Amino acid sequence: MSFFSKILDKLGFSGSEAQAAPAPQSPAPKTPAPQAAPASPAPSPGATVVDVKGKLEGLAASNPQKLNWKTSIVDLLKLLDLDSSFTARKELATELGCPADKMGDSAQMNMWLHKTVLQKLADNGGNIPKELLD
Repeated sequence: MSFFSKILDKLGFSGSEAQAAPAPQSPAPKTPAPQAAPASPAPSPGATVVDVKGKLEGLAASNPQKLNWKTSIVDLLKLLDLDSSFTARKELATELGCPADKMGDSAQMNMWLHKTVLQKLADNGGNIPKELLD
């Protein structure tokens, strides 16, 4: 299972095209997305919208650490109980096609990675606030 597939799995995405090889799993409970103005591009036909923002805010509220998933890839991975080490982030950045010039600078890689992960979640039907995608 790819690293990004683990992120999708933790957030309750199912049947996503981004998953390399879906593992057998019990279906995650689906939370309907709010009917407010959509903040991200429309998912592909037949895709279920996943309330990424709601799930991450809920995890952040119940976490004893002050984690800000909206600005930090490390905090986002910690909230999902995934490996947030430099090695793991580098693996994820490589998987998602991070440009070589950013891979050599951990701060630039982290910023690129955070934005790219949020965009890919939106592309797969996640409701990501528009201001986080700009």
